[in-house]
Amino acid sequence: MTDRRICESHGRAFGRHVRYDRREGESPSIAVATALAQYFDEDVTKANTRLYEYVDPEALDALFAKTYSGAERSVRSVEFTVDETTVLVRSDRIEVSPTA
Repeated sequence: MTDRRICESHGRAFGRHVRYDRREGESPSIAVATALAQYFDEDVTKANTRLYEYVDPEALDALFAKTYSGAERSVRSVEFTVDETTVLVRSDRIEVSPTA
């Protein structure tokens, strides 16, 4: 895993794209909430967007968790829509961009 970084390009009005690199041990659901807050220019603790209204956070975390035997799961990415944005979840990063 990489250190937590948030990379942005273009302003939201011009097709903003946010990439959030997950920290080691950080759950995918927390990383998605943080990336969405960054995209919408909100404090993650006061964000208007509630992840659970769009996807089950526990199920999302389970998709990327290791199996009971410690093996990696075969899921490479998950994509879903939140308020006219596309959220792409990978094991190491989250990307949020306007829905095309």
